[in-house]
Amino acid sequence: MGKSSNGKTNSRKGSVKPASEPVSLTEASTEELLRELLVRLGEDPEREGLLRTPERVEHALQYLTKGYQEDPEELLKGALFTVSYDEMVIVKDVEMFSLCEHHMLPFFGKVHVAYIPKGKVIGLSKIPRLIDAFARRLQVQERLTTQIAECIQSAINPEGVGVVIEARHLCMMMRGVEKQHSSAVTSSMLGSFRDQQQTREEFLSLIRQKSGNGF
Repeated sequence: MGKSSNGKTNSRKGSVKPASEPVSLTEASTEELLRELLVRLGEDPEREGLLRTPERVEHALQYLTKGYQEDPEELLKGALFTVSYDEMVIVKDVEMFSLCEHHMLPFFGKVHVAYIPKGKVIGLSKIPRLIDAFARRLQVQERLTTQIAECIQSAINPEGVGVVIEARHLCMMMRGVEKQHSSAVTSSMLGSFRDQQQTREEFLSLIRQKSGNGF
C-alpha cells in the first residue's frame, strides 16, 4: 500500500503499478512462447540441452509450413507445355511429409498422380513441388488429396486427374490407438478418372506395379 502526501497509508486498490506488465500472447515472440511451453511441460529451458530448442523449433516449424508462402497455381504456370499427347501421364511414389492439423504431429507416405492431357502437360519436376506446396501446411490427408487434384485440373484442364495418397499418421502411432502398422489411403478422381471405370482401374493397376529395376 502507498502513502499520501500527509503520510497516511493509502489503501486504495491499484494505487501501486506493477514493475512490469505481463506480455500478451500476441506481443510474445515465437521463441518466448516455446520457452513457456517447455516450462509448462515440466522442463527447464535454461538447461544446456534446451537452451537453443525454442530457436530450433521455430525454424523447423517455419520450414514445415512454408507452403503457406507458396502459390501452387503460380508454381505450375512456368512449366506448362503444349504437347500432342493424349495418353495417361503418371508420377508415382512421390514422398510426402506433412503435419496433421489436429495434433501437429507428422504424417508421411507416398503420393501417386495421373492425368490425361488435353493439349498441355506439366513439367514432371513440378508435380512433386506442387505436392510439397500443399503438404507443407497444417493438413488433413483428405483435403491434401483433393487440393492436388483440383490444382492440376484448374491449371491444364485435362481429360481427367487421379490422385492417391497412402500415408501413416504419428497421431495414430505415437498416441491414441497406438497402431504401428496401419495406414490411410485417400483418392480424388476428376473427369474421366471418375466417369470411366476402365481409366480409373488402369491408373490403380499401374501404381501398384513394381518394376524389376527398383523403380
